[in-house]
Amino acid sequence: MRLTKLHLAVVGAAAALAACTPAAEDPQDVFFNTIAAHCGNAYEGRVTSGNPETDATWMNNRIVIEVRECTENRIRIPLHVGDNHSRTWIITRLPQGGLELKHDHRLEDGSHDPMTMYGGSTVTPGTPTAQAFPADEYSKQLFTELDATVSITNTWWLSFPDENTMRYRLSRENREFHVDVDLSSPLPADDFPPLPWGWEDHYQY
Repeated sequence: MRLTKLHLAVVGAAAALAACTPAAEDPQDVFFNTIAAHCGNAYEGRVTSGNPETDATWMNNRIVIEVRECTENRIRIPLHVGDNHSRTWIITRLPQGGLELKHDHRLEDGSHDPMTMYGGSTVTPGTPTAQAFPADEYSKQLFTELDATVSITNTWWLSFPDENTMRYRLSRENREFHVDVDLSSPLPADDFPPLPWGWEDHYQY
């Protein structure tokens, strides 16, 4: 069939529009950059789903996160629970694509806790506001070696239920744990927690 001038004009206009339309942003890039936008800030959180017995320490102490260190491909977020400054979340852009979440746990002298660097990588693109991190093979082996096999089926989530909330979620069968962080009220600098354990002298990924 011969194309008329009208057909050619329509095809040409469609091609021009396609060329001018920006490609959709990668949801994981949007997600990563949303967290990075809070770099340098600290916020309070609270347990919104948990077990009053096993999660009592979290429920009865002040929870503070710091988006403390951000580079192009990695964000480090210390997590403080009362006087416990042992935890840091590490979110990494992987060279092969996807995101990784690791839990860096330290002892007071800055050395690694035996239960450390567990976590996982995304297996789907997720969304700009939610990413899931099922336990990876390293974590499953670690949980087995340290008699914590109940955690082998862990999936960790980071999400933004709304523009003022970041949620950390741990889920597995018979286990739901959520910490909601209030992003609407950054803490003043003089209310920041002390440095995470090991940050100054021993903090290596």
